[in-house]
Amino acid sequence: MINICNLSKHYGNQPLFRQLNLDVVKGSVVAVIGPSGSGKSTLLRCINGLEIFQGGCISVNGQKLFGDGEQGYHKTSNSHAVKNIRKKVGMVFQQFNLFPHLTALQNVTVAPISVLGVEKAEAESQAISLLKKVQLDGKVKSYPGQLSGGEQQRVAIARALAMKPDAMLFDEPTSSLDPEMIDEVLAVIRNLVSEGMTTLIATHEMDFARNVSSQVIFIEKGEIIERGNPQEIFSSPANSRTKAFLSNFVK
Repeated sequence: MINICNLSKHYGNQPLFRQLNLDVVKGSVVAVIGPSGSGKSTLLRCINGLEIFQGGCISVNGQKLFGDGEQGYHKTSNSHAVKNIRKKVGMVFQQFNLFPHLTALQNVTVAPISVLGVEKAEAESQAISLLKKVQLDGKVKSYPGQLSGGEQQRVAIARALAMKPDAMLFDEPTSSLDPEMIDEVLAVIRNLVSEGMTTLIATHEMDFARNVSSQVIFIEKGEIIERGNPQEIFSSPANSRTKAFLSNFVK
């Protein structure tokens, strides 16, 4: 579903990705782990068209984004591909990014109505079902300021699901939460995974990554140092840097 070929990105003269390659098969769950600043979030943002990259190509369900230094790059066609990708790939951020002046229900309905042209009544019916799915059916009329951090993040997940995505990107979705709220958000993601949603998740929750993923990639300084199934990565990593990193989490 997602193919990343020779992805290169730099900030000024500072390179981040140097010809990074990754395939994400439909229905798979890829956990992206690594130290802060390694490029995990930037990788997800490149996939969703939120970051410009200079080299390589990202293909999402047949929609292709080219680096702006590639021969195949055209600004108009890239912009068109970004719009199509965002319709089919949901993204949940570290910060919840909800509209503070809209209720939970309105936050979930605004994109289907304005982007997909869904009728208001249909959008609201779907939103109520999604809020129930993330265990917030009692908070339909609540504003973000009236919700806990975990509840706001679950509204953000429902908002992403309202676009009926084929894949979901989670950018460290629990990093801004108090410890007691983390489990409620991870439970929602776990349910999505169990339903077969293609998922990429950048996370520091190692137990979660080990239990739900079909592939784990370890990134450091913009490079995939190691990749494999969770059993391989967490039980017997081949790379010494991966082993050192995981020693901080896995006892």
